[in-house]
Amino acid sequence: MKFIGKMILISAAALGITDAYAGVIIGGTRVIFDGAKKEASINVNNPDSSPYLIQSWVDMPQGENNKAPFVITPPLYRLEGGQQNVERIVLTGALPQNKESLFWLNIKAIPSAAAQTNALQIAVKTRIKLIYRPANLKGSSPEEQANQLKWQRRGNTLEVSNPTQYVINFNEISLGGKKVEDVTFVLPGSVTRFAIPQGG
Repeated sequence: MKFIGKMILISAAALGITDAYAGVIIGGTRVIFDGAKKEASINVNNPDSSPYLIQSWVDMPQGENNKAPFVITPPLYRLEGGQQNVERIVLTGALPQNKESLFWLNIKAIPSAAAQTNALQIAVKTRIKLIYRPANLKGSSPEEQANQLKWQRRGNTLEVSNPTQYVINFNEISLGGKKVEDVTFVLPGSVTRFAIPQGG
């Protein structure tokens, strides 16, 4: 076991970036559900001239088979060309109030049959993080959260332990000048492991 003293990490903090695919634009790369409110929302915009069928739902974190305690309205609708819709995300169950909880918001865009005449019809699905933040959880900047992370090197594996109450996302992690591939996130009170690149 070896402690990592020098590394570069950048936490993902930009919430206003849009995610565009298959002619449909999603108004954010993640959704923060404020526990002090009854619902959250996200915009779905269709700048194309052709309509899309939009289907949305929430999944539990990977490895959990329970039903996610959220409903989306509307869950299925037709989005005309040049139109925008607001999806409402409503909490339907109880969640821990001492830490953030991570879920996945899925949005599938299905092109209209007319727009796909004599062409392969492809439905495109994307997932974005849905993070529930309890009302009593005080605000904290990504920099403050990152400073509390604990890093360990175990052979060819880099471990990051998160003692905070927040879901911490990574844009980039570099070790010894080498970029770590497939960086993701670390949940509150959990450990995430990444493969160390050769020469790192």
